[in-house]
Order: sequence, then structure tokens, then C-alpha cells
Amino acid sequence: MLTSVSWLNRYLDPADLTADEAVRVLEAGCFPIESVEPVGDDTRLDVELTSNRGDCFSHAHLARDIAAITGRTYKAPLAAGDNGAPKGASDGDVENTVTDLCPRFTAQKITGVQVGPSPAWLQRLLEAVGQRPINTIVDVSNFALFELGHPSHCFDLKTLEGERLVVRHAAKGETLTVLDGTQHKLRESDLVVADASKPVSLAGVVGGLGSGVTPSTTDVLLEVATWDPTTIRDTARRLDIRTDAGYRFERFVNAIDLARVNAYIARLIVEIAGGTIEGPMSDAGAPLPDLHTVQLRMARITHLLGIEIPADEVARLLSTVGIGIDGGAGVFDCTIPAERPDLTREVDLIEEVARLHGIDKMPVSPRVEVPLDVDHPEQWRRREGAEAAIADTLCGLGFYEAVTFSFLNKKEAKAYLPEGLRLVKIDEERRKDAPFLRPSIVPSLLHCRKANQDARVRVEGGVRLFEFGAVVAEENDGKAAGRKTVERRHAGCILDAGTKQEQQQTAVRTARAAIDAVIERLAGAGQTPVVSNIPPMMPALEGAPCAGVIMNGNIVGYFALISKKSAAVFGLDEPCVVCELSLPELIDLYPPHSLAHRLPAFPAIERDLSLVLDEGVAWREVEERIVALELDRCVGHDFVGTFRGKQLGVGKKSVTFRLRFRDDQRTLRHEEVDPQVDAVVRRMTKDLGAELRA
Repeated sequence: MLTSVSWLNRYLDPADLTADEAVRVLEAGCFPIESVEPVGDDTRLDVELTSNRGDCFSHAHLARDIAAITGRTYKAPLAAGDNGAPKGASDGDVENTVTDLCPRFTAQKITGVQVGPSPAWLQRLLEAVGQRPINTIVDVSNFALFELGHPSHCFDLKTLEGERLVVRHAAKGETLTVLDGTQHKLRESDLVVADASKPVSLAGVVGGLGSGVTPSTTDVLLEVATWDPTTIRDTARRLDIRTDAGYRFERFVNAIDLARVNAYIARLIVEIAGGTIEGPMSDAGAPLPDLHTVQLRMARITHLLGIEIPADEVARLLSTVGIGIDGGAGVFDCTIPAERPDLTREVDLIEEVARLHGIDKMPVSPRVEVPLDVDHPEQWRRREGAEAAIADTLCGLGFYEAVTFSFLNKKEAKAYLPEGLRLVKIDEERRKDAPFLRPSIVPSLLHCRKANQDARVRVEGGVRLFEFGAVVAEENDGKAAGRKTVERRHAGCILDAGTKQEQQQTAVRTARAAIDAVIERLAGAGQTPVVSNIPPMMPALEGAPCAGVIMNGNIVGYFALISKKSAAVFGLDEPCVVCELSLPELIDLYPPHSLAHRLPAFPAIERDLSLVLDEGVAWREVEERIVALELDRCVGHDFVGTFRGKQLGVGKKSVTFRLRFRDDQRTLRHEEVDPQVDAVVRRMTKDLGAELRA
């Protein structure tokens, strides 16, 4: 913000602040100075302010910080008094139909004003901050803007139909010609200040040309209001209108002081331009929020800052910048002023004490000790251990870890958007080609695979990639537009599938084996997921073989063979197998349960069975029946393989599995396990229509 040193001195006693001291004090108070420029007998400073310090976009509040840091007395331009309260949605000369977006709107009639040149002192102050003096009414409004940080606007009362204002959304098809003569077509999401029939101002952004003050104006209606920052920002950016008022409304202008600010500006207008304040002020809006209180402990200040600051000095610093101080005995109850929404916690107040006391006054240790025994929460340890285990397993299976970009274009993002969600778009000029946050890790990995393809990377068995990362979308609540964000961490994998059927079958089996290996590494030996056919979870998987990965009855992910057409969206020459798993559910499986036991003292008997089954029978159905039989002395079973051939018939396959039997006390004989094997064959024949293959 452009700031005048002379203007700052209006609120300081003694008023002897020099340009050099102003630079030193403001930078010590964490306000960097971008430039220093002499302007006649004055000096102009360009002060860099953060977006959370909307209060300091004004000379008075910058001077208040300077007073606290230097020990000067702060002379507030706005005397303390009753802030009043809005009288509802409609009051006097104002009707406020959008109190959720316009928390408070005040208006005051002033008659008999004389529009002409402003006094020399006023013109000089405005010129010091780069403003061009216009006339008494406009100059007073600009003066209050740079003095208090509260924008205001004066309407020529005779141009307002009905001589009243209505705060509302723009109607469909409405237009407004603003002060620079440009006509803008408005949207129904834009806020306007209107008279009885038409918009006369684009709320919080710029005034209308037809209702502005002119040399012939004699009666004005003074507006001082505040608006929803997001709505003002959206309108200003869409129409590319940048104003000093809009800049402040886009950050924060508090509603509580508006009545006193309106009365203050009205008195200035009468003092400089003459006229009479007519009737009571109109004040329409929602109920004002209560000021909140934060407890501040002196012991906590010492603990965090490493130095002791006397309690009376802490009270002086905070009270000078408008914070109410009550209490004692080492604990203060601090009432936060309305213009400081950045102060919500005790640590914020401690930072404020450190800033005003002087960070440069804190001793610097010649050594910094870093403890090595950092006590992270247990869930952090589990997460780090689980992710390391997954990465080790996948790397051992020939996968390479990737770190990819998380933005996609609309076509790519929509193809991998799960049902029931909608995309999140980032309004950023640098992201205009790919402005959507990824709803899945898979498309990011496909981009990475394309880069490897372009670089002619060749790996035996095909390129295999994996990544851990966040995926983001919103709940699709239709027209309600609640914008509830859904953000999760996923593990994603892709591997080349080739163009031949046998290559693709091998790739699918490899993906399944990788998933089984990951689950077993996380949960322990013998823990395998259930894999079942599921409907496509997103458009890119339409028509693709897709399987859900189920653990403990919950779907934790999927793997699928995407078609050559889906791969071609990313410029790939051949299909891929893609896999995506939800990390929180995987981490819940970790650490693995130990299954250590004594080595067997006697050998096992192994029996292989080959059963001819219908093509649609899954291994899971076979396995469930083996387990349900609770075979005597059976210590395990394993899937061996599947065979398909003409000799089996159409729609048939041969599934081979191995049964293991052992007795802990002696060596078994083969005839002792024959009844159990026969029981398996009978159950499979009865339940699944199986036929024992010789």
C-alpha cells in the first residue's frame, strides 16, 4: 500500500516520525518496504501487506502499530463509541435482500452540499499516495478509504429513482455503465446496489456512471457497507476491474464499525463541502457477531519466545493495537477487535507480542540443537512403515516409483472421475491448459508412461510404475453446490499390457500378484484379498475387464485392463493394466501379524487335484468350500494353475490346486488322507458341477 509519512504523523504523539524511522519500524514490525520515494516535503512508502492484515490497508492502523513499537501515543481518528446494530433487512432508505453476502449496509442523506475543489491539505495528502484530487465529495471518500481502510461511496440523490437503495443480486440481462464509461453485462451471481428500477453500483467494486457526483450535485446519499470477499473477488476478476475499494473488500472490512465510520465521513463532508445531515442513518443487515476472547498465559509467552517480557509491557503492546486486556496473575483475557480476524488462538497473540516487542531484540544462540528422538504420533509411524513396505514390495516386483504432476485437462480428468463426484477446477492463469485437480492417480501415471514412450524407454517385461499421492474431487450434490471436498491418499500402479491376448493375460495376472504381495506384506502371511468383478467405477473403464479388491468386506481399490482407445487419449501406443488402492485402508492392515511357529518334525503329504469347472466359477468359490470342509490334518492349500483347451469343451476350464496334510506326531500314510481328498471332490461335484480330471 502506498503510504505517506506525513499522513502517519497525524495519528502519532509526538508527531516526529521520519522516513528512515518509518522504514526501520515497519520492517521490524514485519511490514517490508518495497520502495521509498520523496514527494515534495513528504515521503511515499510502498508497504507490503499480507492478505490477512486487511486492517493495515489504512494509515490509522499502520500508525497504531508504529505507536506500539516505538512507545508513542496513538491518536485514533475514530473516537470510541456505540457501534450500533443493523436494524434488519430493511431500514429507512435501504433494503438489504442479501444479508448473508452484505452483512451490513449503512446510508446517510446529506443535503445542500457544494461540490468544488478540496482544501489544499486534503489534496496534498491524496497526491502523496498517488491519488488525483477530484472534488470535495469524492476526495473525502478517498481520504476515509486511505485513513481508516473503510471504502465508501456517495450517490447523487436526485438520480436515484425512489431516493432509496436496494442491495440485491443482478437480474438476468441487466447491464451497468461504470465510472470509466465502460458498460458491463452482469450475471445473476453479481451483487449490485440498485435504486427502485436499475443497478446504480457494482457492489464492492465500482460505482455507476449515471449516479455519480457531478458539479451540479447538491444532495448525496452516503453509503458505507461491507461485502462477502469471495463474491467481490469473483466479480472483480471476471470483469477485470481493479479498484482500491475492491482490493480491501476482497480481503476483509469489518461490519461492526460501519455506523461510526458513516457518521465520521458524513461530518467530514459537512465540514469540507457544507450541507446538512438529514434524518437518522439507515442501517440494514444481519445481527453482528460477538467479539471473541482468547486466553493468553505469560508462562506460555516465555516458553515459546525463550525470553521474559514483563506483563505490563505485554498489556501495553496489545492494548495499543486495539486488543482488550483483562485479568492478571499471569493470565490475560484478550478481547479481539473486529478488524483482526487473523487473531484466533493464543499462539497468534504470542506472535503479535513478539512482533511488536521486536524480533531483533531476541537473543540469537550461536548453536541450534536439534533433538534426534522426535516423538511422532503412532499413526505417523504406521503410515510411514506401511508406505515403505508397499514401495519395497513393488520395487521388488520391477515397478519404478514416480512423482507426477497433479493437474489434468478436463477430458483426462473426467475419464477417471468416480461416480457421485465432480471435478475441482483451479482458477489460475498458469493452469489454463490443465486446470483440474486429478480425481485419480492413474491418469498422472499414464502421462509419465507417455514421457517414457517418447524417450524410447525399453524394459524387459514392460514399463511398470507406481505412485503415492492425493486425489481430489467434490461431492456431486447437484444444484445445491455445497462444494464439500473429498481428498484421499491413493496408491496407483500401471504396467504395460502389450497388444496380444496372452501378453494382456500375463499383465493382469502380474497386477493381481502385485496386489496379493502388497496385502500379504502389510497384513501378514496368508492374508489375501477377495477379487471380484465389479461394474466400471469411472468412464475410462467402460467396457474394460475390471475387478474390485475387497478386504474385510470393503472395496479398497480396483485393477483393470484399459483399452487401446483409452490409452490413446494419453498418446500411448498400447493398452495398460491400471490399479488404484486406497492408502488409509491399506495402512489399517499394518503391521503384519506374526505367524512364527516351530518347524514341522514330520514330512507332509501333498495331493494335486485338477477339476474341470465352468468358465464362470472363480477360484474364490473353490477355496471357500475347501476351508468350509475343515479337513482333518489339512495344513494348507494352494492354487497351482488354470488350463483351457479344446479337449475340455466350450466354456470349460481345468483348475489345479494342491492340498497339504501333516501329522505333528508321526509320518502320515497316503491311505489316511484319501477320505479327505474324496470329500473335496464330492463337495466340488455337488456344489459346482465339477468333474475330476485324470
